[in-house]
Amino acid sequence: MEDKKNVNSKSAKSKELIEWLESISVAVIVVIVLFSFFFRTVKISGPSMQNTLFANDRIIISNMFYTPKCGDVIVISRNYNNEHTDVSMSSEPIIKRVIATEGMVVDIDFENGYVYVDGTLLKEDYIKNPTVTKWDVEFPLTVGKNQLFVLGDNRMESMDSRDSRIGLIDERYVLGKALFRVYRDAEHRSSFSEMFGGI
Repeated sequence: MEDKKNVNSKSAKSKELIEWLESISVAVIVVIVLFSFFFRTVKISGPSMQNTLFANDRIIISNMFYTPKCGDVIVISRNYNNEHTDVSMSSEPIIKRVIATEGMVVDIDFENGYVYVDGTLLKEDYIKNPTVTKWDVEFPLTVGKNQLFVLGDNRMESMDSRDSRIGLIDERYVLGKALFRVYRDAEHRSSFSEMFGGI
């Protein structure tokens, strides 16, 4: 009788262990599928998005059913007019904020550091410094079909749509929208919310 109880007990434990292993396997497969097709993790390099994002931050992005909107922080697959023609420049993906979309007119008052879209002054609480650095793109500028005008939040340290080497971004090269940050080193940990929302 005692042996039968022991056998039943071992059998129940084995069955429970198998169920746990099956559950863990399914969970791992689901995570792999999600991160293969719907989400990606990206490591930030460079200072162009401070103080929203810092070098070595890790974020999750998604391009699932995504249409870029003004204010979104996006990762772009290529830079320099979306071509790799300048071998002296990095070909890593870049991260910027969408300022204007197709058909919108962007104007920048470099003297005072103000950015206007369709004649309306943007309220940019997220920027590290005013937009006083001018590159070689002329303003006002109308955003073309299926294109985006993007800027970094650290306007003094960002190569973006003000520079013809980046220029207007073709929407096809948007890898995804930044959804939330999953890692920040201790040096910058207290400086911004984990969730982006409407950064």
